[in-house]
Amino acid sequence: MNIPPPPLDDDDPHAWLAQRDALRQLHREVLDEPVPAALLAAAGAGAAPRGADAPWLRWGAMAAAVLIAFGAGWIANSQWLRATGSTARLARAVPAAQEFVHAAAVAHAVYAPEKRHPVEVAAAEQQHLVQWLSRRLDRPLRLPDLSAQGYTLVGGRLLPGSQGPRAQFMFEGAGGERVTLYVGSLDGAAGSAAGETAFRFATEGPVPSFYWVDRGFGYALAGALARDALLGLATTVHRQLENAGG
Repeated sequence: MNIPPPPLDDDDPHAWLAQRDALRQLHREVLDEPVPAALLAAAGAGAAPRGADAPWLRWGAMAAAVLIAFGAGWIANSQWLRATGSTARLARAVPAAQEFVHAAAVAHAVYAPEKRHPVEVAAAEQQHLVQWLSRRLDRPLRLPDLSAQGYTLVGGRLLPGSQGPRAQFMFEGAGGERVTLYVGSLDGAAGSAAGETAFRFATEGPVPSFYWVDRGFGYALAGALARDALLGLATTVHRQLENAGG
């Protein structure tokens, strides 16, 4: 049976020592008992991760996670914008190039068969023709010389286009076959998508054509000729215009 410690006499210093010893004796069996496993586990869990669970480390980890997520999101967003921007430009450019080539083929089909009025300005007024169309298209135009290939200039005309005025020059072979060179402005997106100076063969319109884009300007040579013959003429036209700087 535990005996309570005697009353404390504040004026007797020995009374403090006697009370301390009495308290130790009162609960000695508890002091000698082993520490429960649950308390040891709780103490270990509370002490060991003190550094990792410190508030500043927790906040630091959260801040780092936010920065990483923000950075990854920014990079992904930038890549997405570039990708979607390129896709959007391509989506706008392809129809523009297709429209240009189709318009060239249709214009050829409409005017090439004409006997009396195939052109607005005849070859006899070649200088006036080039100056007039250059002014209307706001670009210095040059005519290729296809006489070595057996084609002479018939003349040319001004035509409307989806991106401004366009010009058509007509050439005629010894057998009466005609080819037309259709020129006009194409925006930067269409030019990039079509491939600067790259030849493309198109058969979507009434007649086949070879077309290319050079410095934002489209060129399409159309005619009811075999592909190789049309390619030979287109190559000659491209080379002459490139050498002439236009």
